[in-house]
Amino acid sequence: MKFLDLAKVYIRSGGGGSGAVSFRRDRYVEFGGPDGGDGGRGGDVIAVAVEGLNTLIDFRYQQHFLAKSGQGGMGKQRTGASADDIILKVPAGTEILDEDEETVIADLSNVGDRVLLAKGGNGGFGNLHFKSSTNQAPRHANPGQPGVERTIWLRLKLIADAGLLGLPNAGKSTFLAASSNARPKIADYPFTTLHPNLGVVGVDNAEFVMADIPGLIAGAHEGKGIGDRFLGHVERCSVLLHLIDGTSEDVAGDYQTIITELEAYGGLLADKPRVTALNKIDALDDEERAEARAALEEACGAPVLMMSGVSREGLVEVLRAVRGRIEDDKLRFRTANDEDETWRP
Repeated sequence: MKFLDLAKVYIRSGGGGSGAVSFRRDRYVEFGGPDGGDGGRGGDVIAVAVEGLNTLIDFRYQQHFLAKSGQGGMGKQRTGASADDIILKVPAGTEILDEDEETVIADLSNVGDRVLLAKGGNGGFGNLHFKSSTNQAPRHANPGQPGVERTIWLRLKLIADAGLLGLPNAGKSTFLAASSNARPKIADYPFTTLHPNLGVVGVDNAEFVMADIPGLIAGAHEGKGIGDRFLGHVERCSVLLHLIDGTSEDVAGDYQTIITELEAYGGLLADKPRVTALNKIDALDDEERAEARAALEEACGAPVLMMSGVSREGLVEVLRAVRGRIEDDKLRFRTANDEDETWRP
């Protein structure tokens, strides 16, 4: 299934049915009178976050959602049937934006969250509604209210506990494949990852979800490379794991490039807790490791972990550091009843 995290959707709620103008004309009834019923209500358009979805691919094949109008009123005081609502099923973590792509209408971050996007029109009153002591034979009725038509954008931000950051070829996909059950594409050229990947990571009898996004380059916030489009997928993460390629000639410069992009992106992304790790140390000797680590610690002003996604050296220590930044209520703790109890990355 192809990943899609942005979709443009056209919606329209149903109009209300018109009221009826009718008079009772039964045999042997001396006095008839108005008996026109009210029109039915038009259908609403509602968005609901549901389980089992992690992409907006369904909205690529259907972009128009038009609710039906309510049925018109009828004689014998019969009210028209109301139209069915239209439900847009979206993944948890979906933001709904107005047509300008900036105004947030709703943020459906949890399963079961719902929002009314377009309210159906009310049905019009039939002539029975206007009957009074001074107007005993009204010959007019109200038309139903029109529906609401609007254009919206759906933008998916993945629900993950930890997010991977780094330049292209920093080893993010290799790390995710080594630490989880995810199988992202891995190759020796930049931008192998073209869309975010999710993996369930387990360490010390606890599990959490990690997201891998395409690599960033200098100027990503201005649209260079793949751009900052995918940074929204790590906005909801509790902690960010920043991987630096240990074989790079300038590890400090690589680190600063990513930090600059996070700050330029805005929001609270640059202020999120971060774990910095020097990756690909299997390709370095002891002297090169010490030199690269010292340069990186000087640049970030914090301890730097050492690891290799290929040889898995230091992998568990990095996972434990990430796990320590995630609140316990967001972790899934494995029990003795869980299968594969002794599994380790």
